Amino acid sequence: MFSKGSLIPFISLILAASVSSQGLYSKGSAVLQVDGTSYQKLVAKSNQVSIVEFYAPWCGHCKNLKPEYEKAAKGLKGLAQVVAVNCDEELNKPFCGSMGVQGFPTLKIVKPSKKPGKPIVEDYQGARTASGIIDAVKSAIPNNVKKITDKGLSNFLENTDGTKAILFTEKGTTSALIKVLALEYLGSITFAQIRDKETAAVEKFGVTEYPTLIVLPGGDKEPVKFEGSYKKDSMKDFFSQYASPSSHASQEKEKPMVKKPEKVLKEDSAKSEEAASSFSSASSSHASAEASEEAAGATSVTLEDESNPTGSPDPMVSADAPKPVVLPEQPKPIPVLLEQKHLEEKCFGAKTSTCVLALLPDVENEEVFPVAVNTALSSLAEIADKHVKRESKLFPFYSIPPKNTGSALLRDALKLGGEKDFELVAVNARRGWWRRYGVENYDFHSVENWVDNIRFGEGPKEKLPESLLEKQEEKPEEPEQPAAPTHGEL
Repeated sequence: MFSKGSLIPFISLILAASVSSQGLYSKGSAVLQVDGTSYQKLVAKSNQVSIVEFYAPWCGHCKNLKPEYEKAAKGLKGLAQVVAVNCDEELNKPFCGSMGVQGFPTLKIVKPSKKPGKPIVEDYQGARTASGIIDAVKSAIPNNVKKITDKGLSNFLENTDGTKAILFTEKGTTSALIKVLALEYLGSITFAQIRDKETAAVEKFGVTEYPTLIVLPGGDKEPVKFEGSYKKDSMKDFFSQYASPSSHASQEKEKPMVKKPEKVLKEDSAKSEEAASSFSSASSSHASAEASEEAAGATSVTLEDESNPTGSPDPMVSADAPKPVVLPEQPKPIPVLLEQKHLEEKCFGAKTSTCVLALLPDVENEEVFPVAVNTALSSLAEIADKHVKRESKLFPFYSIPPKNTGSALLRDALKLGGEKDFELVAVNARRGWWRRYGVENYDFHSVENWVDNIRFGEGPKEKLPESLLEKQEEKPEEPEQPAAPTHGEL
């Protein structure tokens, strides 16, 4: 017979199972609900960025996240898809297992890539708040908007085929809305952005107010000025007169059905069953553990850890249970410059370009850095590894230990913190500027956003002190041209 105490978690599990099919989000929710089948069509083949929550209805952390996630869905309306998958549904278990879900809630950002139907999937590591999710997703939207200056305008107009859209603005950054429209019309409209300070371009098109959006239909047709409100629906109605949005689903060529050999079908079935079985074991253990926690707290008040109120607890998986996924190989640490001469050679030579430098703090044991330092170094390593895998051009990252005498010289010249402080800066000696990382946390998305702003020339820069440039020869100013972003790449 069951004891009274043992019945509580058992009953909790039954109650949880009875409501699991209902899911957390109603039909009227701004959160898009998909399953293992519709995910491929609605998310994987979409030309939009998506954030996907893998959850279980009985999970307390998922319930805590729900209001913030729904706020994020409303805040990202028209910019990105906010999606949820109920991993407690029997049909979704193999899919959740194949996505590497081991705890709830698990959040992943899904971005379109060059290959339709094969998106880039990244774990979301940011704050479990509406604002944190919104900022991370906006920064993940690929930027296909070209920044044009007076000097490059003629080349853009002469060598860019098809319909063009030019946004004249007072801002140096590219808004999420324009990035989304450029992504949706990729291949049919080429988007560009011109600052108000580019006087020749402004005069050429007779721009007198900002923002001003102009479409060049191509051929001998005259430029057309957009007169509507700067909202997505109004702008799409305007663009639809000149081009149609691109679609990943329509771009994907139909492939003839090829019947797989029986051996391959059996192997696929076995893998699917293994993933479902493994995921079910982890999910059941997680549910049992949570039910036990609820039972233990039935007669007392338990305070949630406010530092991460919606974090995913590690699932209690038995030692015999197979893992749903194999952990990916860790990225290589960024290179270390041990001597001042190496720092000067790599980043302060006459022909050097931009360098990102992590000035390490002077601690008693160099093997034990503060958490923030390890997080920053890990984020930089992931960003560098990401660009290596994509074969996209990126300037180098280096860590500078305190034993490198160049570290102290840089701190002194740039008026940075003391030797006990960690500093992250970008320098370009050839063009004579530097920039300091000004965000408190060093999570992947925050650091990547800072790096991307440097790549695309966005944000303020400061002049490098003469003491760091005294060995440099005078060089004519040239506009820096970062590698043009490709579809799915920030």
